[in-house]
Amino acid sequence: MHSLLRGVLLLITATSYAELPQPHTGLVHTPDVDLATFTYGKPSTATPIIAVNGGPGLSHVYMIQNDVWTRRIAEHRQVIFYDQRGTGASQHLRPGATQTVDAQVNDLEAVRASLHVEKADFIGDSYGGLLASAYAAAHPEHVHTLILSDSAAPGFSRLHPRLEEVFPDVIAKTKEQIDKLHGQANSDAEAADLDLRAHFRMIFYSQELCDRYLANAPDLGFAPATGEAVSKAFANLDLTPQMAHFHFPTLVIQGRFDLNVTPDISWTVAHTIPGAQLVWFEKSGHLPYYEEPDKYVTIVNQFLHDHDATHD
Repeated sequence: MHSLLRGVLLLITATSYAELPQPHTGLVHTPDVDLATFTYGKPSTATPIIAVNGGPGLSHVYMIQNDVWTRRIAEHRQVIFYDQRGTGASQHLRPGATQTVDAQVNDLEAVRASLHVEKADFIGDSYGGLLASAYAAAHPEHVHTLILSDSAAPGFSRLHPRLEEVFPDVIAKTKEQIDKLHGQANSDAEAADLDLRAHFRMIFYSQELCDRYLANAPDLGFAPATGEAVSKAFANLDLTPQMAHFHFPTLVIQGRFDLNVTPDISWTVAHTIPGAQLVWFEKSGHLPYYEEPDKYVTIVNQFLHDHDATHD
């Protein structure tokens, strides 16, 4: 798998999808793509959240397999997910449509505009943090608050995953399994699935939670071609200069034992964005909302509530 993909991939979580609240679905039409949206919670006076998922090349589904966003945070405000172009339910692309940074930012702006609100709260998870930050740099006037959760921001070029150093056995075994698939029917899809699952086994703090997560993830929903195209488009993006001029409230969340997006990234981001708040999750890897959900909900809800109270 491309090294950039290995650095930021996220997968589907463990809770049964059928047990979760069902969203209001919609389509946002753009010249390039029809973007599928999924809204949780009822309209309220609170600023809505737009959630930007990681990958690249995955749909929003991996973020909604527990009730952190769909019920516990959506209890107080609307939470809007969308599938990025070329993933999930947003597969209807114009022939020749690109995966450039500008295209992805324009899609996110179209989702924001569809809500008919001047400002939204943005949560970017893993690669989604890089995309949300690129949006914030282009459209700061529409950002009420920004939450970066184990985020790849400020850019892929700054990522130095430690997975190969810590898990050489897992990586070697996976390569051996993939080599055995060579030439078999459907080998590419099986190899991608094997690589994803191996990657996932290296991004948790708790082995028990990792096992539970994987046991309930029969379909990891990865679109490799989309992921590869996005990775190439974002490869040289570094938002550090722009982040120094962010003037909206920012919360940076980081799992202490994340070997995928290592803690030094969040430390740098939190000390680059003026006034950013950094919160460590001491028993988490790359997915603190899954490993420490109670703390995650408390921190996010408090941050959003505090800034709702001062929103003009």
